[in-house]
Amino acid sequence: MNPLEGSRARTRRTLWAVLGLNCAIAIGFFVTGWLGESSALVANGLDNTSDAVVYAISLFALGRSPRWKRLAARLSGTMLLVFAVFVIIDAARRFFSGSEPIGSTMMAMAVVAAIVNMVSLLLLKRLPDKDVNLRAATTFSFNDFVSNGGILVAGALVLWTGHNWPDLVVGICVAGIAIWGGLEILRDANSDRPH
Repeated sequence: MNPLEGSRARTRRTLWAVLGLNCAIAIGFFVTGWLGESSALVANGLDNTSDAVVYAISLFALGRSPRWKRLAARLSGTMLLVFAVFVIIDAARRFFSGSEPIGSTMMAMAVVAAIVNMVSLLLLKRLPDKDVNLRAATTFSFNDFVSNGGILVAGALVLWTGHNWPDLVVGICVAGIAIWGGLEILRDANSDRPH
């Protein structure tokens, strides 16, 4: 196996690993978000689902031309922006209809997710010579890790205050992080040129 094929095989294994981790954590977020009435957890479930799709797109783009890789990265960035709109709509719905998030559930899920996202981030960071598509995947994992810290704080505030506003604020903040990440990915994809 030549070095290029070896590098692709390693990248493929890494992407399959982070894809599996994100699918598992997305299911965990949806279940705990539904049971715990948490906008922040549901938002992160949507985020991890979009991440899983991005990793699948990255696997598809692996070994293809730079044009395909830029197209895949643009799709990833656009998905993040669309996801952010859905999160904002869900937070607004919970604001008007009311919700009773469970702070301890939020905190427990945030810790589990932070560990999973740190593993994903470390796996992706180890890859050498990342193209625009792999840089997008790394941005997704970093955004997730930051979001988990927000959920931890929100869960503690929900426990302390007995109100739902910390959960809603973090849901909106997760959407803001997604918007920033989506715009960064699109900017990177649009400025990336074959070397």
